[in-house]
Amino acid sequence: MDLVKKRIATRGAKIDWEEFAAVDLERREALAKWERMKEKKNQLSGEIGKLKKAAEFGALRARDTTSLMQEVEQLSRAIREGEGPLAEIEKRFEKVMLWIPNLPHASVPLGTGAESNREVRRWGEIPKFDFSPKNHWEIGEELGILDFARAAKIAASRFALYYGQGALLERALINFMLDLHTRERGYREAIPPFLVNRETMTGTGQLPKFEEDLFRTADPDLFLVPTAEVPLTNIHREEVLNQEDLPIRYVAYTPCFRREAGSYGQDVRGLIRLHQFNKVELVKLTQPGNSYEELEKMVADAEEVLQRLKLPYRVVELCTGDLGFASAKTYDLEVWLPGQGTYREISSCSNCEDFQARRAQIRYRQEKKGKPVFVHTLNGSGLAVGRTVVAVLENYQQKDGSVVVPEVLRPYMGGIERIS
Repeated sequence: MDLVKKRIATRGAKIDWEEFAAVDLERREALAKWERMKEKKNQLSGEIGKLKKAAEFGALRARDTTSLMQEVEQLSRAIREGEGPLAEIEKRFEKVMLWIPNLPHASVPLGTGAESNREVRRWGEIPKFDFSPKNHWEIGEELGILDFARAAKIAASRFALYYGQGALLERALINFMLDLHTRERGYREAIPPFLVNRETMTGTGQLPKFEEDLFRTADPDLFLVPTAEVPLTNIHREEVLNQEDLPIRYVAYTPCFRREAGSYGQDVRGLIRLHQFNKVELVKLTQPGNSYEELEKMVADAEEVLQRLKLPYRVVELCTGDLGFASAKTYDLEVWLPGQGTYREISSCSNCEDFQARRAQIRYRQEKKGKPVFVHTLNGSGLAVGRTVVAVLENYQQKDGSVVVPEVLRPYMGGIERIS
């Protein structure tokens, strides 16, 4: 327990361990008492069976079992009466557990925030311009392909409206990413529901902690997906999978909806931090023994998108204090944005180990008669589409205000070579 507390503390999480210990002790004692009663009942039932069998041969009379049968009935009543209180204690214990984040993997760098993240590698050459590069919102508005003012009129701030070749660029990127991941990287495409229930959100760790960051409907009680990770991971909720079917790899395009609570004042302009954005998401269900190998492959899958688009980026390993709630280890891919003169996150690839699988009860059977064990779940952006539009506009901008279309996207855009 001390080791768990120490590892959780490296994340900066504040947990009421006294409350946890009290509820855990109450649960253990109630469960042990309940199990003892069940064991005693089974023992007495066995004795009654032996006595009745002996009575059949005249060794004993049937009335010799009366007191034992009365005791069994008393135990049965106590067991039934104990189910309600035990369930209530289990519910309180689960409520406490749902607020405790995942344990960081031992290899994750210690730190309290982004400044302690570790750069792993860089790829590509940062473009040089003979003019002052513009931000993507300037480029998009001048080209007439992005409209933030009318989007705010239609909905609210932090929404975007695409026109013409801007809309075509977004759609081309989605199709390019899906084709790459399905045809070359071994993922199975899915189109999941964009609205999910409370159990689904709880399974991947969005609830209860991040409810204020979610959009929801009142009747029925459903949530708009903040990422396709949520429905994809829950495809196999409460299922027992076969070992030979692992790893399972899914890819999906979905719009994503986030309130961005607490982020106001950050990235108020442009496509970086919106309430609605498109993303191509990668999800894997794996055996525990090779989940970190599969994480490295997932990072490579996301990198391949950037490399084919010829966008410069770096890979960063997040420290303990910067990890997401469900993650045991995370790599971020950060793309270079000339208009901002910095790298910005465009993909986040995480191994959640069995954290989500325990909440969602996703297991697999190693042997035909063996006890099922929890899978490891992984997720990653492959990529965030809007941010990829940002990177294309800023890295491929020209002095005359036009934007060159990356070669790999031209077949998806009807052969268009330049947005102008």
